[in-house]
Amino acid sequence: MNPQTVWSSSKNMLSLKTKRSCFQRWARCGVGLLVIFLACPIPLCGQDTDQQDETPAAVQPADAGEKPEAPEKVDVQPVARDDQIANRLQEILEATQWFSSPSVQVKNGVVFLGGQAAEQDYRRWATELAQNTQDVVAVVNRMTVRQRPLLDLSPAVAELRDFAAGTIQILPLLAIGIVILLLSWWGAVGMRSFAEWGLQRRIGNPLLRNVVSNVLMLPVLLLGVYLVLRMSGLTQLALTVLGGTGIAGLVVGIAFRDIAENFLASILISLRSPFRLGDQIQVDQYHGYVRRLSTRGTLLMTLDGNHVMIPNSIIYKSVVANFTANPNRRLHFTIGIGYDDSVAKVQEIIKRVLQEHPLVLDDPEPRVIVHELGAATVNIRVYFWIDASRMNPEAARSSVMR
Repeated sequence: MNPQTVWSSSKNMLSLKTKRSCFQRWARCGVGLLVIFLACPIPLCGQDTDQQDETPAAVQPADAGEKPEAPEKVDVQPVARDDQIANRLQEILEATQWFSSPSVQVKNGVVFLGGQAAEQDYRRWATELAQNTQDVVAVVNRMTVRQRPLLDLSPAVAELRDFAAGTIQILPLLAIGIVILLLSWWGAVGMRSFAEWGLQRRIGNPLLRNVVSNVLMLPVLLLGVYLVLRMSGLTQLALTVLGGTGIAGLVVGIAFRDIAENFLASILISLRSPFRLGDQIQVDQYHGYVRRLSTRGTLLMTLDGNHVMIPNSIIYKSVVANFTANPNRRLHFTIGIGYDDSVAKVQEIIKRVLQEHPLVLDDPEPRVIVHELGAATVNIRVYFWIDASRMNPEAARSSVMR
């Protein structure tokens, strides 16, 4: 055999043995590290190894109207005795103040509840509380529910108490609202007076000035009402009702139809000026002197001295007779003479009396005519004119007849 071949074979076998020895060493090291890791476990991050006893939270009394909910678990100690369970439940029932003379007895893990509950929900809550308590095997609830008397006035007393509390709370808002309304009213009156003073030289018609002044004072009043509603929180409610349904707008429109109609009629009457303050007019069967024109109606004082308020819409649609627009007014009366008397002589005497009377006007000229032939007299009608601005027509007519 060639020596070089023998040397190569020996070298390869030595290299193979060396690699096998290194692999065995690394395998032993890995097994050792694995054993050490399993023998010494590392605690997880954030895990608290110290355990603390949890104390149940104190039970707070609830309102009578709320439905109570029992806790899921009530722990006493890892091993709870009967007396510990009874004491713990007794403390909880007394702390709630929902029960009258509550009593708790525990025998071999069985809880016996006694006393009187204010509501059925409270009795059910006590049962669930005892069932969720540690080391309780059964619950026997002997509680009774408090019965209300036949004449129970407590709901009415509670409602009156709530009403009184609400009234006391709203009193400051009510006082502020009254102050705002008074200030807005004074501001509106001041605005009206200022408008009448400012428009006195620009608008000669006092009726039109009155209407314009009332229109200018209206925004001040509306501002005060809006502030009161906004402060009391009713503005949003009104906007919601008006925006959500069209019924409210329809009702308001129908309710204020006459008011809007009279208001527009007052403006048109003031622009047309069919009469002035103090004029003697007749509208339908109403005859009197104009005393005031408002946005609602026109106030007349009848010849009998009575005040009559006529809506402006009626005046605007009716025929208005103004007896004062023209100061010259014609009056007449009838005289009866016998058939034997001279009609021409009577007419001459009457004309002379009319010409001499200081109240009778020469222009237009007075007239004396035969009106009709009666059964026993000849009726003569006398026509004459007077200045109604100087003398009352009825008084002038009586004076001429005398």
